[in-house]
Amino acid sequence: MSGPSAEPRPAGPLSPAYRALTLGILAIITCSAFEAMAVTTAMPVVAVELSAGAGYGLAFSMFLTASLLGTVVAGSRCDVQGPVPSLAAGMALMTAGLVVSALAGEFWVVTAGRAVSGLGGGAMIVAVYVIIGEIYPSSLQPVLFGWLAAAWILPSMVGPLAAGLLAQYVSWRWVFAAVIPIVLVAGLMVWPRVRGLGPPDNPALDRALGRRRALWGSTLAAAVFVAQWAGNEAADAPSAPAALWIAAAAAAGTAGAALGRLLPAGTLRLARGLPSVIATRGLLSAGFVAAEAFLPLMVLATHGVDPATAGLALTAGAVGWAVGSFLQARAAGRRHRLLVTGASMLAAAMGGIGLLASPSVPFGVIVAVWSLAGAAMGLALSSTSVMVLALSTSVDRGRNSASLQISDQVGAVAGTTVAGILFALLQDPAASGQTGVFSVMWLVLAVFACLGILSGARSAIVTPNTGKVPFTA
Repeated sequence: MSGPSAEPRPAGPLSPAYRALTLGILAIITCSAFEAMAVTTAMPVVAVELSAGAGYGLAFSMFLTASLLGTVVAGSRCDVQGPVPSLAAGMALMTAGLVVSALAGEFWVVTAGRAVSGLGGGAMIVAVYVIIGEIYPSSLQPVLFGWLAAAWILPSMVGPLAAGLLAQYVSWRWVFAAVIPIVLVAGLMVWPRVRGLGPPDNPALDRALGRRRALWGSTLAAAVFVAQWAGNEAADAPSAPAALWIAAAAAAGTAGAALGRLLPAGTLRLARGLPSVIATRGLLSAGFVAAEAFLPLMVLATHGVDPATAGLALTAGAVGWAVGSFLQARAAGRRHRLLVTGASMLAAAMGGIGLLASPSVPFGVIVAVWSLAGAAMGLALSSTSVMVLALSTSVDRGRNSASLQISDQVGAVAGTTVAGILFALLQDPAASGQTGVFSVMWLVLAVFACLGILSGARSAIVTPNTGKVPFTA
């Protein structure tokens, strides 16, 4: 790509050569963090006021479903046109979605606004990854990804508390509206430094292939939407027709076929190297994101805390994530071991939450266990980002970055859909607490983390002549 040189420099990310761009990228991640943390905290209040019912999980899974489409389109677009168009479109869509959600009068409109924001969020993140891979030397990338995790600390400390107080004492609508200025400020900070970035000098992806990938991306997003809609409808109906379950299964199969076209060969069968790196990302996201979406609802139902207090659990998870990400930046040795360690920690934390869902367990214990889950994600997911960029070149950086995000988002949608269906099937509106429902959900979601241990072990880089190669990038 044209633009700033990607040659290694001894300077750090906040040196004069990188300072403005680094701060702009951190601002983009910060606005995404505020959106995620604040909206998750306020969503139980939104659900009650707008009578969400069993459709509660759709507000999260539809955001992720739309992100799939945005990610695929942005990945191909970045490899042909560079990251700037995708970054600009992503910020515009994110803002539009927040406006729609803030003005919503029915829960389905909130869900639609979340979908628009998700489309923008998918495009933004891919563009940021391409910018990092294009401009920063490989020696600075682990440090920068650690800083990106740190960009969640302030939103995680301020966002849930502020969102809880706004939703409880003012209006949940301000939770969405308050994120809009952050998006605008982030755009103003980063734009002067990236507007000169152009397309690759010799792009390997032609426009025809880009259109085919966009078509597969649209197929994937549509199939995921049908699968989660049919699954939620079937689970919510007392005597659901078999056709709904058949439609959900068929859509899931179609989504799998589309994934096979969009991800590197061998990802779905956990082939060694890059495919397993990408698979690990999806498996860990499936467990963590789904659990995080339902965590505030669980503590409100089982412990009777207010929304602001419930947000403290999300804060602990985000702080733990930042700590884990900082640790991975300083780790030496084979990086795939960090994936195994993170997946093992997450499996233990998820199983622990499932066993500790009883109201008799102090709320502080749940907060502590969830901070461990966050640390596991910071340790493992930041490592997957570093590994994918190290295995990419300028001509496939967009596609590989998009593949990583697609795996992340499909995993999150799958986990959230599974949790939503379990919640719809098992909940008893007339009962209080629902402790057993949440215990089952958490223990099922822990299975994804256990599979992540296997894929993490298979992510060690392999060459035909030497076998396993230490990956220390």
